[in-house]
Amino acid sequence: MLIQSIKGFNDILPDESPKWHFIERTAREVFETYGFREIRIPILEKTALFARSIGETTDIVEKEMYSFVDRGGEQVTIRPEGTASVVRAFVQHNLYSPPGLLKLYYMGPMFRHERPQAGRYRQFYQIGAEAFGIPAPSLDVEIITMLMEFFEKLGVINLALQLNSLGCLDCRPQFKESLRNYLGSCQNKLCTDCQKRLSQNPLRVMDCKNEACRECTSGAPSLIAFLCAPCKDHFQEVQELLGALKMPYQVNIRLVRGLDYYTRTTFEIIAPGLGTQNAVAGGGRYDGLVEELGGPPTPAIGFAIGVERLTSLLDNGGRSFKLPTPQVFIAALGETAESEAFQILYKLRKEGIRAEKDYDNPSLKSQLRKANRSGAPWVIILGEEELQTGRAIIKEMATGHQTQVNLTEVVTWLRDKLT
Repeated sequence: MLIQSIKGFNDILPDESPKWHFIERTAREVFETYGFREIRIPILEKTALFARSIGETTDIVEKEMYSFVDRGGEQVTIRPEGTASVVRAFVQHNLYSPPGLLKLYYMGPMFRHERPQAGRYRQFYQIGAEAFGIPAPSLDVEIITMLMEFFEKLGVINLALQLNSLGCLDCRPQFKESLRNYLGSCQNKLCTDCQKRLSQNPLRVMDCKNEACRECTSGAPSLIAFLCAPCKDHFQEVQELLGALKMPYQVNIRLVRGLDYYTRTTFEIIAPGLGTQNAVAGGGRYDGLVEELGGPPTPAIGFAIGVERLTSLLDNGGRSFKLPTPQVFIAALGETAESEAFQILYKLRKEGIRAEKDYDNPSLKSQLRKANRSGAPWVIILGEEELQTGRAIIKEMATGHQTQVNLTEVVTWLRDKLT
């Protein structure tokens, strides 16, 4: 019986791994330059964490979470996103003490039960960053510029930064009421989900991709028009700072994101070539979430990057990613030579040199063909004659030139050539 992977849970094969390594390595380099430190969060959390933070009426909580009762009777969920877990860790471990700015980043798999499609899977990977403790608009801009610099370092171009402000608990209720009244006139045209959202959280109707719902909201009031003075000033300063850095952006009044915890600045990075699912990163402020989860009042902002969509952008850019190839291949003939080759192989690897040998011990000609296919620039040839003279033959594959080197000096000789 052939057992295959579960739908929406994909293998990342060795040919793809170098691309993922490049993305992750670049993220670490850029984020740590900006003063962020890595946090590793568990995959399994209590379901209440996500219900409270993400919002019980969101699609994620209502339809997409992998939740179950464990053997101890606890309702648990495989994490659908990373921010809630980072905030839980921030509160649980008192990372707010002493007070001040704390910058964290994470990377790893997330899980949502939704319809698999290009760039969206049931197990998917995110890289994210969260910053706690500072309400200043300049931190919003720092987070955004770090994200854009990350994409620049990857060589991903033609991205669009979209901004909006979702206000705060003081000004957003007035907008919700105005939006609810506006949408009431076309309620029957809304999809089933949005008809439910209309009473529970009308803001999320703006995020619906259904064409009829988008038509209904095309003339909807703008949240920006309802911002209180502090929120308006905050959003204005974010735009001024981005302007001072000459960073292009667009204000998108439809941008609400899919999670309830966002406040004030919210943003997405859009890649036009990806079709309808074209957001490769998004985030914003969530100044009330730490307090909601039991911590002290703490301003915070963060983002998450969809790695699968990002890998497709690297593919579209024509960048190639080579698998690491051996630097040295050892061809050995005979049992005694095989034993000596194994010892040399061990010593080469101890020096950090990528080395391989043939384990079938066929003819020299066959081993040299394998060495050529491996891409190794150097081949060590060992046979009975070489062992008797105490000198190995080292062949440079590019030129065919051969050199005899004392067995005791082979590792040192190659290390000098490869450094």
